[in-house]
Amino acid sequence: MKKSKNSYKKSGVNISLANKLVNHISKLAKKSVQKTKSTSKKDVIGGFGSLFDISNLKIKDPVIVSCTDGVGTKVELANKFKKFDTIGIDLVAMCVNDLIVQGARPLFFLDYIAVGKLNLSKTKKILKGIFEGCKISNCKLIGGETAEMPGTYSKEKFDLAGFSVGIISKRKILDKKKVKKNDVILAIPSSGIHSNGYSLVRSILKRNKLPQYLKKEILKPTKIYSNEILKLTKKNLINSAAHITGGGLIENLLRSIPSNLSLNIDLSKIKTTKIFKWLKSKNISDKEMIRTFNCGVGFCLIVPKKNILKIKKIFSKKFMPYEIGFISNDKEKIKLSKSLRW
Repeated sequence: MKKSKNSYKKSGVNISLANKLVNHISKLAKKSVQKTKSTSKKDVIGGFGSLFDISNLKIKDPVIVSCTDGVGTKVELANKFKKFDTIGIDLVAMCVNDLIVQGARPLFFLDYIAVGKLNLSKTKKILKGIFEGCKISNCKLIGGETAEMPGTYSKEKFDLAGFSVGIISKRKILDKKKVKKNDVILAIPSSGIHSNGYSLVRSILKRNKLPQYLKKEILKPTKIYSNEILKLTKKNLINSAAHITGGGLIENLLRSIPSNLSLNIDLSKIKTTKIFKWLKSKNISDKEMIRTFNCGVGFCLIVPKKNILKIKKIFSKKFMPYEIGFISNDKEKIKLSKSLRW
């Protein structure tokens, strides 16, 4: 009896299925490029590398800004609840929201999807979210990689990574050196947990049933702030900014002010939402909450007080910025007053 020959497919990698996915991605990407404002005929999805033409951007003293990120263990809950159409928005948001901290305009995005076994339907849903995130942030998905890795990931497991590139004039870069004493700290509401702290969320869900009224909250996609922030930078209304991700509010704000200045934050002004109130009720200290989660604040602006009214005109009611503190030159680097409201 003849032994059947070894093949890549038998080892767990299906090249034919992957090629179908590549064709699907190419069609979607071409539509994305055609619909994006900065489209150029030179923007080509390459066989190995992708091209992006920056000659038509008309930016003086251009500086390229780049970011990479993932969505962490939020992918595990996407698997648990079998909801894959918004996790790609999270991926784009985590990268793009980092770019705009320096005032950069997002240009293009690349993704990396690693799976144990390629499932076309599931992967197409993930990609749908990535394209939606790119549409919201007005950037292009110009390339990426999908890797089928049996043995490294179990059959249903997957992971995501994203890479974004933006551009800004050297004279327009948001730099913490611009921050001054008595500047105001504005909090912009988050859409929910965003993509940080999910290892703790999952640990809590192992011991506690998620209430029905919170099921839509647990996988709500990360808010992308690019449209609003770029309007503000164009008008020179902000001095510095912070994307509130891992490490929470305080650690991220500290990265956005000079070493000789201090944060003064009134914690009672932070508008915590119901998902965070439920998490807090599961025996988590205030200190742990504020250094693990965004607690309802997805992005912060540090601005001159005189600009607050102009800034608020840019935002919708749902994401209206509000004052939570100010900058001083106290010896203490961090001054927290009062407590979070639960």
